[in-house]
Parts: sequence; structure tokens; C-alpha cells
Amino acid sequence: MDALERSEGRQMAKDNAEDKKVINVRIRRKPEPKPVSSLLYSKKDIRRFVSEFVSSWIRGDIIIRFPTAAELAKKTPLSIAFPTDPSVNAELKIKEHYIDLLSIIAGTKPSKSEEQEKAIDEVFKMLLMFRSANRIEGKIISNDLEKRIQELEKTSTNQAKLVEQITSFLFTPKKSKPPRSKSSS
Repeated sequence: MDALERSEGRQMAKDNAEDKKVINVRIRRKPEPKPVSSLLYSKKDIRRFVSEFVSSWIRGDIIIRFPTAAELAKKTPLSIAFPTDPSVNAELKIKEHYIDLLSIIAGTKPSKSEEQEKAIDEVFKMLLMFRSANRIEGKIISNDLEKRIQELEKTSTNQAKLVEQITSFLFTPKKSKPPRSKSSS
């Protein structure tokens, strides 16, 4: 039996040795795909819209009809306790707020970059509100359109110069050439 016990012992030793062989396995998660942005307009697009809107307003290409005191009074009835019409103050505050936002965007009023981004977002919302309420008269001219018009003006000027040169060349009297002498051949 000693031989049998030994063979069983060897078998158990082999089993234990196999059990001791540990395989390390690392499970890696698949990287999650980046979510596709479903935004209609990027921050850059919104910045461009606001820039064109403000530039058009400053140049006078558009007119913004802010809510008047009379319109605001309809929403908040006057109280006898108020000696002044609060809607007039509200009208002025709306305009002051708009000018304040433009000052931040233009950089004439010192502000942090977060405040500038917030101001751009607020002016964009105001643009949407003004447009949806039919409070914008005129056309918001794109900066790209302005550049294209400038290029067309340059091209037109250059073409006019070329036409002048051609017509002056064609209609300038030529110097008369001395008559050729006839030679006999």
C-alpha cells in the first residue's frame, strides 16, 4: 500500500501544483464612445450671431423696438401707492441691462471670462426674443456678406481701371510712321 499511497500522494501533489498555477486576467471595459453633440449651434456660432447682431445695431442697419412703458404697464397695473409709473423704470432698466451686456461683450466694462460668456448667452436670448416678437426692424448683415461686398468693390474698381487703360490705348492717336520706300526686287 505504500506504493499506492505514494502514487496517490504524487497525484495530489500534481493537482496542488496545478491549482497553484494562477492566471491573472484583466478585464478592460470598452471605452464609451464620446456622445455626439446634438447642439444646433456651437459656442462659436452663437458668438458670431451675437457679433453680427450687435454690429448691425451699432451701425444702424437694424432697429430694436424695446418694450415701451405703455406695454409694460399693461402687464403690471399701477398702484395708487406709487407716485411714479413703475413701467417707465422697467423700460429704462431693460435698456440699461442691454447696454450693460454690450459693454461687457465689447470689453469696455471690465469683467471675467465667465461673465463675458454669460453676457453673450443673454444677448443671444434677447436676439431670439426680439426676433420672435417682431421687435427687430431691418436686416442683420453678416460679417461674411460685408467682406464679400468689400471684395466686390475692389474687383469693380480694378476692372474700371483696366477699362480706362484699354480705352485710352485704343483711342490714343498713333504716331504716323514714315512711308516705306519701295525697293525693287
